[in-house]
Parts: sequence; C-alpha cells; structure tokens
Amino acid sequence: MLEKTVVVAASSFPAAAPLSPPLELSQIVIEARDRLALPLNEFNRVLGGGLVAGSLILIGGDPGIGKSTLLLQVSAMAAKTRGTVVYVSGEETQHQIKLRAERLGIKGEGLFLLAETNLDVILGQLEELSPGLVVIDSIQSVYLPQLDSSSGSINQVRECTSRLMHWSKAHGVPAFLVGHVTKDGAIAGPRVLEHIVDVVLYLEGEPFSPYRLLRSVKNRFGSTNEIGVFEMKGQGLVEVDNPSQAFMSQRGEETVGSVVVPTFEGSRPLLVEVQALTNPTSFGLPRRTGNGVDFNRLLLITAVLSRRAGLKLGNQDILVNVTGGLKINEPGADLGIALAIASSFRDAAIDPHTTAVGEVGLSGELRAVPQLERRVNEAARLGFKRCLVPKANTRIEVPAGVELIPVGTLREAIRVGLLGESRKEQDN
Repeated sequence: MLEKTVVVAASSFPAAAPLSPPLELSQIVIEARDRLALPLNEFNRVLGGGLVAGSLILIGGDPGIGKSTLLLQVSAMAAKTRGTVVYVSGEETQHQIKLRAERLGIKGEGLFLLAETNLDVILGQLEELSPGLVVIDSIQSVYLPQLDSSSGSINQVRECTSRLMHWSKAHGVPAFLVGHVTKDGAIAGPRVLEHIVDVVLYLEGEPFSPYRLLRSVKNRFGSTNEIGVFEMKGQGLVEVDNPSQAFMSQRGEETVGSVVVPTFEGSRPLLVEVQALTNPTSFGLPRRTGNGVDFNRLLLITAVLSRRAGLKLGNQDILVNVTGGLKINEPGADLGIALAIASSFRDAAIDPHTTAVGEVGLSGELRAVPQLERRVNEAARLGFKRCLVPKANTRIEVPAGVELIPVGTLREAIRVGLLGESRKEQDN
C-alpha cells in the first residue's frame, strides 16, 4: 500500500531577523549612556531619571497646552549633549517652528527641522542624519502610502507607531510622539498607541492657570503617577523647584472653606489647597461640582457628612476646587475635602497653620494613609504647626514644632479642626 505524502508549501514570508540576538539576562550590562539626563529636573523625574535609549515616549494634552513648546525646548537641550536631533512636524512649516524657537530663545545648533508627513520619507531622512533623538509632532499627521486609509485613522496610527518603534529600538534612539486627544482628554485612537509605546505622558493644566503638570501614567523604566510641575512664561515652560510653595503662595489667613492637604503624587509629597463653597440651592436638586477632585469621591464624602457628621447638606449646592489646576486622585485627601465643606457650611475657618490628611470610610471613621511621615515633613518645611491625622497613623517621627492631632471619626475631626467649633467647646 502506497503511503500518502503530504506536501507543505513553504511560507511566502521570509523569517525576520531579530532586532538583537538572544542574551542571557546575567550577561547584559547597563551602561551610563543608556539613560540621558536632561537639564530639566522635573522632566527627568517624570521619566524616571532621564531618556532611555530606544524608548518610545507618547505625550498627549489639550490643544494649546504647551506640548510642542516643551518638546522644542527638550530637543534644543538634547542637541547640546546628544548630538543631532530631528524634529519632524506634520502640522507646522519650518518657518512657523523657527518663530516659536526665536520666542523661546532657542538658536538650534544641531537641531534639524523636517516638515513632512510621509513616514517612508521621514525614515529615509532619519537614516541619513543618524540623530540621537527624534520628535514626531504629531503621530496623527503622518501616514504610510501603502495603506489605503487616511492619516489619523486607527490603521495608520497603529502601523506608523509600530514602524517608528522598530526603527527606534533597532537604532537605540529615543523618540517622542505627540498625540492628539479626544473631547474626554484621552489619546485619540482607542488607546492603540498607549499599548505600543514605552512611556505615556500627559501635559495638564487649566487655561487660566500658568502652571502645567506633566503626568506619567505608564512608564516601563520608572514609577507611574509621577508629576513634573512647570510654569508657562514668555521664555517657555520653566520648571517649578518648590511646587508646594507655589500652590500655597496666594492663600489667605483663616479663610472659610479652605484646607491645606499634604497629598502624594508618585514619589513626591505635595501641599495643595482645597477650597469648598456651600450655598442653599435655587433648584429642586442640589448641585455637586468638583474641579480637581473625583466626582464620585465628592458624592461619597457629602453623603458621609450628612449621615455620620450631622451636617444637613440635602438642600445645599456644593462646589469643591483644588487650586493651581492640580488634580487629586488619592483617598488621603478625603479629610481635607470634608473639612473644607464643613468649614463653609458652618461658616467657621480652619487654623491657617493646620493641615489635614486621612481617608474617610462610609461609617464616618478615618483610615490610615501611606507615607504620612514624609507628608508631615513637607508641611513642617513650609511652616505648618498642626496636622489632623487618623489615630492609626500616630506612630511616626514628628519634626520639632509640629503637633500631631489624632482623630478617629469625621465628626471628631470637624469638632477639633474648625476654629468656631473649638471656641464654642472652650466657652462651654
């Protein structure tokens, strides 16, 4: 009986060569040149210490927030230390970028400008120039002619980013990609880009505020949720060396509805001012508005204040604001938000030398927060004398001249923290 022979057709796609041969982990040596530190400490902090060779970094933000300005400054700095830098713009001409550079005081030695949207042409120019850093502004403006879809479509964005990633890692050159954002503030392209790149940064800030926050939400080479603080001036974005002091510079004395909270952003303790305003509602349903705080967290704190602390807020509009354009995402700010609301509702100020930190539970209890010692040290550095903390957080070393006030419940914190409540208690 004849055996049946199965013929397997050879693949029409040749095997691709790896970017680098397999190496044993113990034999890989990390060299100092693999990370480039820039003369911007706030920028280095967000990146985890500097630019990593071959990394792909995506930066997003609202239109006009300062993304192109920041990257032009970074490109000029890198050109002085890393050699040739190529800035590719698909939305501006070379003369338009030159006008911005003159306003920022950038001469541009070693910085090459390329106004092009065809990715094949861009990669060809990069091969000729052999740069040490590449900026693509923006990724939604470039396209591959081999694809039928237009630039900015999901297919174009994904394929262009993949091609740039392979080029960057094969040549060991870091690359920045500017990404457009949707109305909700997310990177356009259904998060396709965020999965491909190594680092995702967001440049945030209120239009009326000079401060800009560079926030890391993904970082394969450092910690996430780090922030860098910058101030927009005539010469561009200038790093803020002491963010806590900058955010507290305009705070008044014994202001009703104002509380200082030692929050934590990444590895950095940061003092911010939380303001609240309550007012009898003019409509059937009271409004709850939060600027810089999570809306659902605001609803939770308001409900606990009403049911566990005895504040009748059912007919009150409540507005909460974090000054300086900062956004607080951690539960440790709950106590500060609650005290600000109670201060406005009772029309009783809080001691201007007092800070408050703690997570509020649904039963009105105060829960411990991490890194309390570093928070208190930051508050002491700026002259604060008292700190309301949960009772579970009292076993820490306190700087000289600072008093820890342990409180177990939200009702107790309001009684101790508000000046009017303390004075009434002393009179009785």
